[in-house]
Amino acid sequence: MRRRMTRARMIAAITLSGVVLAGFASGVAAAPSAAAAPALVATAADDGEITWAVTPADESGPDQRGVIEQELDPGQSRTDRFAVRNFSAIPVTFALSAADGYYSDNGRFTMLPSSEPSTLAGTWISLPDSVTVEPGGTTVVEFTTSVPDDALPGDHAAGIAASVLSAGTDSSGTGVGVESRVGFRITTRVTGELTPAATVQSVAGSYDLSWNPFRPGEATVSFEVTNSGNTAVQAQGTLTAGTAAADFPAPGEAVQQLLPGETRTITLALAGVWPTVVVPLAVDLAPSARDFAGADLPVEPSAASATLWALPLPQLVLLTGLVLLLAALLWRRRRSRARLAAAVAAAREEGFAAARTRDAASAQPAFAESSATATTPPIIDPSPPGESVTRRSLR
Repeated sequence: MRRRMTRARMIAAITLSGVVLAGFASGVAAAPSAAAAPALVATAADDGEITWAVTPADESGPDQRGVIEQELDPGQSRTDRFAVRNFSAIPVTFALSAADGYYSDNGRFTMLPSSEPSTLAGTWISLPDSVTVEPGGTTVVEFTTSVPDDALPGDHAAGIAASVLSAGTDSSGTGVGVESRVGFRITTRVTGELTPAATVQSVAGSYDLSWNPFRPGEATVSFEVTNSGNTAVQAQGTLTAGTAAADFPAPGEAVQQLLPGETRTITLALAGVWPTVVVPLAVDLAPSARDFAGADLPVEPSAASATLWALPLPQLVLLTGLVLLLAALLWRRRRSRARLAAAVAAAREEGFAAARTRDAASAQPAFAESSATATTPPIIDPSPPGESVTRRSLR
C-alpha cells in the first residue's frame, strides 16, 4: 500500500500539528497474536518524489510480520531486523529512530514525536542513526532490545520509524518543515507474573428525544475504560440503556486495545431507547487478553452504572390531549343527558297540566245543568185550555 503526500499538503499539515506521522505499519486493532499487517508507505517532496516502506525483516529481507512481539526476561537482550525499502528514483538517506509507543484516542498505534524524549521501552532499543537506500533498493537494518534488570513484568510498547524531513514555505512566506515517518510497532513482554485487568467507570449520557410519540429516542453514552493490569487488553462488552442494548465494538469496528496504564473514553449512540423518565445505564465490560501464542489469558469482568433523565414529553402531550378529549366527551354527554331529562320533565309537567285542564273543562257543563234543573220551579198555567191556545197564538 502506497501513500503519496504532496508538498502543499505537507506544509498545510505542519502548520496545524508541527509533526506529521505519515503512516505506521502497526497492526493497530490486532491482538498481540494478530496476523501480519500490510506495510504502509509514505511520500515526501524533496528534490524528487520520495516513497518508502518500513517492515520487520529477517536476514534476507522483509518477512511476513507486520509487528514485532517478543518475550524477554529482565536483563536479557535480543537482536532483530527491519527492512527499509526505497521506491524512489533517487538515493535517500533516512533518519532512524525508536520511541515510546501508545494508542491514540481513536485506537491507532503511534509513537512519541522526535521532539519529545522517550522514558520507557523506546529507550531499550539501540539502532543506527540513519541508513541510505539506493533507488528501488532494500536495506536490512539490525536493532537490539535490551531489557533493564529492574523492568516490571508485562507489556511495554515502542515504535521504530524511518523518516524524511522536508522544508518549504507556507502561504505567508514563512519557512516550515515536516517530518514524515513510517514505522511499525514493537511490543516487549517482560516475563514474570502477568495480571491482565481493566475497569470501567465514569458512565454518563444524554438523550435525544423523538417528537413522534410512537417512536423511541436515542441515548448517547460515554464511559472510560482503564487498563489497570500489566498486559495489553482489548475493551469489549455490552451497553444497556433502558429498553435497548448493544455490544461494543459493533460488528465491523476495530476492537479498542489498551496498553498498561492507558485510559480510553468510549462513546456509543444507542437507538431504540424509550423515555421512561429515569433510564438506567449499565456498562458490562468483558475485557480480553492473549499471550503471544494466541491463547486467552483470564481477565475479570467489570461493570459500572448510572442513570439518565429522559422525560416522555411527546407521550405526555398525547396523553394530555386524550384526557382532555375524553373529559370533553363526558361533559358533553352529561350535558346532553341533563338537557334530555329537563325536556322529559317539562313534557311530563305539560302533560299533567293539560290533563287537569281537560278534566276541569269536561266536569263544568254537567254541574250547571243539574243545578238549573233543581232550582227552577215548574211553570203552572192557570188559564183554561182555550185561553192557553189563544195566548200561544198571540205570541
